[in-house]
Parts: sequence; structure tokens; C-alpha cells
Amino acid sequence: MHAMPPEHNAGAEHMLVSMLRPLVERGHDVSVWLSRYGNAHQEYEYRGIKVIPLESRLDFPTAVRRADVLVAHLETVPPTASLARGYGKPLVVVCHNTHRETFRDMAAGGTALAVYNSRWMEAEAEVFFAEYPKSIRPAGTLIVRPPVFADEYATKPGKAITLINCNPEKGGKVLQALAERMSDQQFLAVKGAYGEQILPDLPNVEIVEHVRGEDMRKQVYARTRVLLMPSSYESWGRVGCEAMASGIPVVAHPTPGLCESLGEGGIFVDRTEIDGYEAVLRKLASAAEYRLASKRAKTRSAELDPSGDLFLWWTAVEGLSG
Repeated sequence: MHAMPPEHNAGAEHMLVSMLRPLVERGHDVSVWLSRYGNAHQEYEYRGIKVIPLESRLDFPTAVRRADVLVAHLETVPPTASLARGYGKPLVVVCHNTHRETFRDMAAGGTALAVYNSRWMEAEAEVFFAEYPKSIRPAGTLIVRPPVFADEYATKPGKAITLINCNPEKGGKVLQALAERMSDQQFLAVKGAYGEQILPDLPNVEIVEHVRGEDMRKQVYARTRVLLMPSSYESWGRVGCEAMASGIPVVAHPTPGLCESLGEGGIFVDRTEIDGYEAVLRKLASAAEYRLASKRAKTRSAELDPSGDLFLWWTAVEGLSG
């Protein structure tokens, strides 16, 4: 992995952590080797996972030679694939987006198992691989929706309208426009793990520094009444699922990923329709409307229980390891 919690807290990394935790619980030795320099200088443990910073200068090829299975994502796929081929190890690639380079890296890597985070991503991959010989497609595929352990996020909702990661693609400008219009409402602008942050300097907007995953319940969701997700692109949208564990309504732009993840628990408004976002937020100010939206969110959260996906996941990994 290029980065790891608690220093780096983005959806892709927390998805991987939530997939590795059950392997630790089943007695496997799980280690994560970081490919970028960060603040950590020595090995540390995170939720039972051994994390080796790049600065520790340990010998990754030796670890590969001793491993049963290699798992990679994002920018780490090409170098890990090279080592997997060199040492004859099965490679698992976890996909977090539908960009062509994601599928192209798998095509070049001799992937034993491709893990997609949604049905729509799997469909996009099938379209991509239709252009290639069958021999270079992943040997196996699996859908694992980003696992959210609802009891780790569930809390009593607060009073604010919240955006998590305020970069333009996630909806920073939407938050700013709404806060300017709705001076009677309190907003939380939570700094994200990446991208330029649009942080409105307004009396009704509180800026929250980047929050560790294990602190999201207390520092963010316990203060949130409605979550905004006006993202230009989301392959899934983990924070929406985290919020729904508390019955927090999520108002989102209808990307294919968000439509699949939020389902009937989501409220969808095009990100260009600021009037529409304001109208929905005004409507949710009604206690009756909020109760109905909250109930739908909790129902969807229950539908996303990760136990079935995780059973298929660890069964597949153990099958690769022999």
C-alpha cells in the first residue's frame, strides 16, 4: 500500500484494512509494506496488522519470497506484480475505481484474483477486458463491497450538515454555496486525506481537521444530522455507508457507485443543482421527513452487512495460499 491509517485515512485504505482484519482474526500473519515515505519511522501495528514504513529500509523482496499471497492496490500494483511473477506468488489486486489504468495494470500483472468493490465496477472491467485475449484477464474475480462494521460507527446523530473531504471533486464548492445561502444552518467541513480543500470562511462553517478512521464516530458522525456527497466521481462511497449506520440521511450526486451503495437509503440530487440541495435540506428540517429518511438509511445500512462478502473474501484468499 502507498499509505496506511492512522496517518492516511481515505476510503481505499480503510477498505483494505477492513478486508485484512478478518484474515488476522483467522490467524494469518498479515503485514503491509508502505511504498511512500510518511511520518512513521518504525514498524507499528494497526488493528493486528503489522505495518512496515518505507523508511525502515527492510527487504521487501525477501518478504515476498516468504509470502503465500500478495495483495496490492492503486499505484503499488505494477511493482508488486513484477515481484509476484518473479517469485511465482499469487497476486490479488483490489480495485477502487474504473479508470483504464486500473484494469490495464491487472492485464499486465498475471492477476490471480481481481476484487471489485461493486457490480458496476465489475461490469466496467468486463467491457475493458473484452478488448484483450482471455489469457491475460484475471484468473478469478470477486465483488467485495467496502466492508463497514456498523457498530463501530453507529451513534446518535448531531445537528450539522457535513461534507467529508472538501476538495472540488468531492463537493467543496457545493458546501460553500449552501453555507452562504443557509446562514441559519450549521455546517461541518472535514478536511480530507488528499486534494485541494475548499474551506469556507463563514461563521456557520466549522473546519474540522483530518480525522482518523477510528475517531469518525465521535468527531464527525455524532455531530452530523445530514451528510453531503456531491461527488463528481465515486466508485462506491464508503463514508455514506458509515453515516447510514447512524441513520444519517445522505444527499448525494447520482454517480453509478453512489446509486449502488446508497440504494433506496440515499437522496440523489445533481451536484450542479444547488437549489435542489437546498430544497432537500430544508425538507429534512421537518421532524417527520427526517424520521422517514433516517429509517431508510438504517435499513440500507443493515442490508450492507459485510459478513457474506468477507466470508467469500477470506475463503478465496485461503484457497490461493493452499
